[in-house]
Amino acid sequence: MKRWLTRLALGGIALGIAVSFRAPLLAHHSFAVSYIEADTIELDGDVVEFQYKNPHSWIFVQATEAAFGQAKIYAAEWVSPSQLERSGIDRKFFKPGDTLRIWASPNKNPGDNRVRLKRMERRSDGWKWTGNRGDTR
Repeated sequence: MKRWLTRLALGGIALGIAVSFRAPLLAHHSFAVSYIEADTIELDGDVVEFQYKNPHSWIFVQATEAAFGQAKIYAAEWVSPSQLERSGIDRKFFKPGDTLRIWASPNKNPGDNRVRLKRMERRSDGWKWTGNRGDTR
């Protein structure tokens, strides 16, 4: 009887560990669900807010899309803070008023101002972020 209970307990622990490691994989979504990954729009504008948070950081920019010329606030979904930290980017890296040029995947819903950041550059110092690999210059 003791052996059976020990095996049951160990099996429960193993299952718990397996589920806890798999949960983040199940929770993460594909960007293709919300964004048109094959398309790219260009935005020029000023930082309104930088949210350095999990699971993805966000940059809010008062910008004009090159193709339409209409100014509005765009919310650019970026990578996680841990990825940004590895590239030397902290929560104070962007300040309101920083001028950025952004290349992004547009939202599938034309009325939604959220975009997925692909590449960007800051005008004041020439700093560039060139993609999800975290490359910066």
